Amino acid sequence: MNVSPTPRILVTTMGGQSQVVTFALDWLLRQGDAVTQVIVLHVAPQDPRTHKALEQLMGEFARDHYAYADKPIGLRTVTVLQGATPLQDIRTEADAEATWQFVFRLLADLKRQGHALDLCIAGGRRMMGLMAQSAALLLFGHRDRVWHLFTPEDLLARAYEGAIRHVAPEEGVRLIQVPFVPWGEYFPALREMAGGSAARVMENQIRQLDFQERARCERVVAKLTERQREVLRELARGRTPQATAEALSISLKTVDSHKTQILEVCRNEWAVLPETRLDYHFLREKFRGMFG
Repeated sequence: MNVSPTPRILVTTMGGQSQVVTFALDWLLRQGDAVTQVIVLHVAPQDPRTHKALEQLMGEFARDHYAYADKPIGLRTVTVLQGATPLQDIRTEADAEATWQFVFRLLADLKRQGHALDLCIAGGRRMMGLMAQSAALLLFGHRDRVWHLFTPEDLLARAYEGAIRHVAPEEGVRLIQVPFVPWGEYFPALREMAGGSAARVMENQIRQLDFQERARCERVVAKLTERQREVLRELARGRTPQATAEALSISLKTVDSHKTQILEVCRNEWAVLPETRLDYHFLREKFRGMFG
């Protein structure tokens, strides 16, 4: 369990179920996390269910005092905007694009301010959670975490629309950490290219990652002997080791020997752990298209 004494902000998506916020916050506090603020992302502020959930949360954070914490915790409710207009739902690609832009800007601002973030994507419209997670891949670092909230089935019914907002640990509610690679941390250029539309961001991200992979492949090829390059070329074109041996008029044992040496160079270049098995399928996948 990754418990952190560092001051943190909990960002949650929410629809008409206020308990997704309090359940998540209570769980983090029980783990000893120093949450200082909760930011709740939602659409349709005038929807009766959303309005009720927001009122319930306001009651939980009277004057920035959360009854279940020994230190002040602020609450900030944020309506997703399409331009200057509150977004009522995510029904179209334009709505999804507006959600991406808004959530990305919000998380980017928080990261520029130096905050460590917990993102809980269990509440509200699924698309809102997906967009938030997509933005997190570019913006988050190793201090930040993404969570899914697990609530047992029987409790879901009893807690519907905030009827129960706090439960004992034995009820089984918990946050499950979502594993993710903070691509923006490893490739800062991805963050710099992320100011456009969601589609453009993904295009730039793929282009940047493809560039990095191509550079690795070229470094590997430069370290190989001429015969090793010939073996790699045949494997990259989709041949099996046996077919490669026949194509090059050499023995399968010789192909396997060259393949082992090539894979060792690849293991170093991609920093593959020693216990991870590599075979010719790895070479086919990484070097496909490299030799024309």
